[in-house]
Amino acid sequence: MGIKRVILLGDGMPDEPIESLGGKTPLMAARTPNLDRMAREGTVGYVKTTPDGYAPGSDVTNMGILGYDPRLYYTGRAPLEAAAMGVVLGPADVAYRCNLVTLAPNAEGVMMEDFSAGHIETADAAQLIAALAAHFGPESEFRFYPGVSYRHLMVWKNGREDVTTTPPHDITGKNIKEFLPKGNEGEALRLLTGEAQMALKRHPLNKKRKAEKKPEANSIWLWGQGKAPSMPKLKELRGLSGAMISAVDLMKGIGVLAGMEVINVPGATGYIDTNYEGKAQAAINALKEKDLVYIHVESPDESSHAGSLENKIRSIEDFDAKVVGPLLAEIEKLGGRAMALSDHPCPLAIRTHSRGPVPFAIWPKLEEGGPAPAFDESIIGEGRLYYDEGYKLFERFIR
Repeated sequence: MGIKRVILLGDGMPDEPIESLGGKTPLMAARTPNLDRMAREGTVGYVKTTPDGYAPGSDVTNMGILGYDPRLYYTGRAPLEAAAMGVVLGPADVAYRCNLVTLAPNAEGVMMEDFSAGHIETADAAQLIAALAAHFGPESEFRFYPGVSYRHLMVWKNGREDVTTTPPHDITGKNIKEFLPKGNEGEALRLLTGEAQMALKRHPLNKKRKAEKKPEANSIWLWGQGKAPSMPKLKELRGLSGAMISAVDLMKGIGVLAGMEVINVPGATGYIDTNYEGKAQAAINALKEKDLVYIHVESPDESSHAGSLENKIRSIEDFDAKVVGPLLAEIEKLGGRAMALSDHPCPLAIRTHSRGPVPFAIWPKLEEGGPAPAFDESIIGEGRLYYDEGYKLFERFIR
């Protein structure tokens, strides 16, 4: 049996100093005894997860952290989610991420009030996506597929990808006019969005949500487009069997394309109410058969996008106590190796991703590098072990 390895990924944990925390970041303020143990007893450093020329999205960064150079394999976010959903793309098809969002009038026009339509329940969202699919019909060039909560998929048959789009979580509270799809083919998507808005507005579920004072899912938002990528399996590329555990289709899609077993955990939501314990137990079970388990927790990132300091600290503490702790105990028992890190910073001040490097801790310690008193952003800086690409850190982790 080869050495067992686990990657513990807290999405969007790094942040900037916050005045109300006395100049600390949420990661510094949160109680994280297990991450701190990894830092004290292991090897710490920092890594540049977003390659030059790419936006700091979880798609590009997690692909690199799993050992795939995004420059070779990345084609867009939505095709990864299509893979997770079992949606097969033809060579000329273009997949778009399709958020259900809440738009609201403001003094300048219309603003992005909520990029998640109040973290709409998956069952409610499925009704709305099914209604859109029925509205446009089976012969339409635009096909809609339901996902989880507000995250869904639109496939443009024989479509175009040379359109400029913007992630909706980047424009919360902003007027949407300048962020609508741009380019020669942008008009087709703008018209599609307008027609979808009319269908959603008429749907009885949105009338019910309005009566219950819940955010209405009154529009779709299209972004993250691309064609199907071609990736070698993790076994072919690195000689490892693997499992992916995540609530979000993006990560599941990376797992599918990498040939990993994708483990669906009941109650995994991608938010602060996610089933942390179930994800940890699934990872422990998977380590019995797999060489590598990648466990991804979305909630710190979602908390940042929502601008909630309280939820961000809570989600970091839950990640530490309910995921890192049990997995560290299991790796210790197996004589394996664990790596904790994030995919990108997500500062509360801007409520979206930033390009900065992120700290990592590998436990037990490596021959090179050294420890730190705690796992937080203070690890980032001169004198620490540094990797300029995520896939290079992965290569060191599995060596």
